[in-house]
Amino acid sequence: MTESDRPLRVERALGAVIGSAVGDALGAPFEFGPEGAFSARFPKPGQGGEMCGGGGWDPGEATDDTQMAVLVGESLLQCGGLELPDVFERFRRWAAAGPKDIGLQTEAVLSGGDPWDRAAALHFQVSQRAAGNGALMRAATSAVHFAPRGREVTMDAARRLAALTHGDRAAWEGTAVFHELVRVALTGGDPLTALPDTLRSVHPDHRDRYATVLAPDWHPDLATEFNGAVWPCLGSAVWALRTTSSYEDAVRAAIDLGGDTDTVAAVTGGLAGAVYGIAAVPKRWAAVLHVPLPGFGDRVLRVGDLAGLAERLSAPSS
Repeated sequence: MTESDRPLRVERALGAVIGSAVGDALGAPFEFGPEGAFSARFPKPGQGGEMCGGGGWDPGEATDDTQMAVLVGESLLQCGGLELPDVFERFRRWAAAGPKDIGLQTEAVLSGGDPWDRAAALHFQVSQRAAGNGALMRAATSAVHFAPRGREVTMDAARRLAALTHGDRAAWEGTAVFHELVRVALTGGDPLTALPDTLRSVHPDHRDRYATVLAPDWHPDLATEFNGAVWPCLGSAVWALRTTSSYEDAVRAAIDLGGDTDTVAAVTGGLAGAVYGIAAVPKRWAAVLHVPLPGFGDRVLRVGDLAGLAERLSAPSS
């Protein structure tokens, strides 16, 4: 299928999956850096060289965000649907292979030896800290897959996938909101105008907090937690989408926030890619994108592999 033959829905699905991966790889070298670091180094949009690598990452190398998203997507396709034990086992195999980066909480859950349906909950009982963005960061592939099934199904699937590694319902709800916003974008709707309806589907215990960070007048400077937490991460991505008018500008704005730049840019890239479509993702960024998969041989996915994955995930019968 050529680009001109693809339905717009598929173009947006490719934008979501590849756009998330590109944001991840672009933001990785700037992780935990100061605000404005990306624009300070690359002040002119389109100048090239932005996939610079650094901080242990090769130019264009995707992090754990995209690696785990690929594992979710491949499980959905190979199992013919959501098989949570299979997803968890793929995560555990990946974690055991020593990826370059893995969240502390995710690593603890996957390496603890507890069964798939209890590991995250048991960890949360002890730590009481599980509201990180580690489930949100990997949600682009599952969002594309479940989008044809409607709001209730896609939000429920997001919660179940998030609960594999995160015992705090806050992480489930943030991932569910992301799923729904991508679903709206894939249908040609505006995810920003869909926020009030989406928030009504958020669990009541978490609705007010998400309403705060997703409000039109919220700015990332108002965040009360580091953007490695799920609320400000999602809020920052929506802010970047709201305050820009292109995929490239949205991702640049996300990285310039500093902090957890790879994940904020991955979430922003997934949303903006779903809104603007794959054609809006700069080819100079996508061309060097590559996704190693520790624990799964010597596999390294390129942009064509991600495009094929996204197309299959977006098929209504997948």
